[in-house]
Amino acid sequence: MKIWSSEHVFGHPWDTVIKAAMRKYPNPMNPCVVGVDVLDRCLDNRGRLHSHRLLSTEWGLPALVKTITLTNLVLVNERLVYTPHPDNPEMTVLTHEAVITVKGFSLGSYLESLMANTISSNARKGRDALEWVISRLNTEFEELAAPP
Repeated sequence: MKIWSSEHVFGHPWDTVIKAAMRKYPNPMNPCVVGVDVLDRCLDNRGRLHSHRLLSTEWGLPALVKTITLTNLVLVNERLVYTPHPDNPEMTVLTHEAVITVKGFSLGSYLESLMANTISSNARKGRDALEWVISRLNTEFEELAAPP
């Protein structure tokens, strides 16, 4: 098992980032995401939104993974947590964690490390995609607010 994590601060308020996160796919930065299904969405007793989504991807596992381990032995569980910045309400903190597990293969830890590197690269693209969605949302709001 390999654990990867990062933290990023967006220069946008929490509500803007959350709206964008819910509309993140499809986007030109992450063409590997071919489908998104919401498995569960609820508010907890503290008013926090929990959304459990399944992303169907075709992000090019290394050929070795495809041919040797049979891809059903690869599991990636990601968790993204968006919170208002503790010192600035105009900013949002993203904490991103991925747990990568390759089962039944002697080079599993090597493959987990390769996949962690890929996830790190894709996370940067994901943050860029979120900025792209925010830009599109801002344009939509401006168009709606413009006089006829």
